[in-house]
Amino acid sequence: MGPRIEKDALGSVEVPENAYYGAQTMRAFWNFPVSGRTFPRSFIRALGLVKENAAVVNSRLGLLDPGTADAVRRAAREVVDGKLDDQFILDIFQTGSGTSTNMNANEVIAGRANEILAGRRGGKSPVHPNDHVNLGQSSNDVIPTVIHVAAVCGIRKQLVPALEKLLESLRRKAAEFSGVMKIGRTHLQDAVPVSLGQEFGGYARQVELGIARAERAAESLGELALGGTAVGNGLNTHPDFAKGVIGLLSEATGCAFREAKDHFEAQAAQDSAVEASGALKAIAVSLAKIANDIRLLASGPRCGLGEISLPSLQPGSSIMPGKVNPVMSEMVIQVAAQVAGNDTAITFCGQGGYFELNTMLPVLARNLLESIEILASAAALFADKCVAGITANREKCESYIERSLALSTYLVPFIGYDRASEISKEAFATGKTVREVARDRGVLPEEKLDEIFRGSKE
Repeated sequence: MGPRIEKDALGSVEVPENAYYGAQTMRAFWNFPVSGRTFPRSFIRALGLVKENAAVVNSRLGLLDPGTADAVRRAAREVVDGKLDDQFILDIFQTGSGTSTNMNANEVIAGRANEILAGRRGGKSPVHPNDHVNLGQSSNDVIPTVIHVAAVCGIRKQLVPALEKLLESLRRKAAEFSGVMKIGRTHLQDAVPVSLGQEFGGYARQVELGIARAERAAESLGELALGGTAVGNGLNTHPDFAKGVIGLLSEATGCAFREAKDHFEAQAAQDSAVEASGALKAIAVSLAKIANDIRLLASGPRCGLGEISLPSLQPGSSIMPGKVNPVMSEMVIQVAAQVAGNDTAITFCGQGGYFELNTMLPVLARNLLESIEILASAAALFADKCVAGITANREKCESYIERSLALSTYLVPFIGYDRASEISKEAFATGKTVREVARDRGVLPEEKLDEIFRGSKE
């Protein structure tokens, strides 16, 4: 059999034989293939969860007969499980409410439910996409709900565990390197000594704070718009519908959700998504700082800082034999750049709330979910493929301390700032160490100098 011809308000359109969706959705796709970018799996899964549990609650409320509800539930479960992903091909750049994709889901689920009940794929009978699958809902409350559900699940089940893995890896290195003294640096110039463990402890704290930011973002996103229907006043939905569905969503995902306190706010604005994106950007900036430091500490290996060594993952040059690049650090830095760019787009989307509806939801959804996904992947890979294998080059670290002009700082309490500065300048001009110049000048007894500079390495 070839493609069938369906007619709707837009005219006639060919529909592939294996399609569950209706002509209108297919036509919308073919008319607007702007980018080829579709909603991510996490979004489609969350959309399926909403439809599945909506059918269950509508049946409990006596609004759907049990047979219809069960068929809708089974079809929606296939959406959740990814069995119908090839039916969700609409471009991200579509109607700003996401209505096209909500109707795509309604039609896919209705079509599959009809196949379950009547053995006939597609159509609107006995299961209707609007009257049954979309019962008690509107795209205007479903799509914001789906964004929040997918984002919270991504944060709690992907991002936070990945950051926790990175945190533990950095903590282990902080303990391992606690006795490795090295030169500190401010303004990219030599400063007083620190331990390598202290540096890695600082990185660990950044990630720890990032986890707290992610958790706060998930908490804010826990409010769901479901129940507001078209404009926020709950027209055509049962008063117990939203509460019931949200309770089931919490059970199904293991994440805590609650009905929005004000449905007009929940549908007209996306402030919590903007807030969450800001937290993701802060996490990205933290990871970029850590990744940059680590690749600089490992620079060389012979003609750079070379204070640490990184695991060798792959050849780093197509022309220079033996060169190994800081692959994982550079990956993290690029991910951070993408997250920052996504945040800019999300900020713009957040401003797209006019009167009772935000109309930039698809782009907001894609960018927010992408940021969560790539940050989680980057953090986990960075922990496993880079941080876990870092080793300290103790001799190199100690040699830098001995040669540093910043050691003159240790003399200030004994000889004053100006005399210590003179020693530092002479050391720079002559190529001697600060210890050598201080000894030559006889500013303090030899034993005292040994005591002072020994303290710089402890």
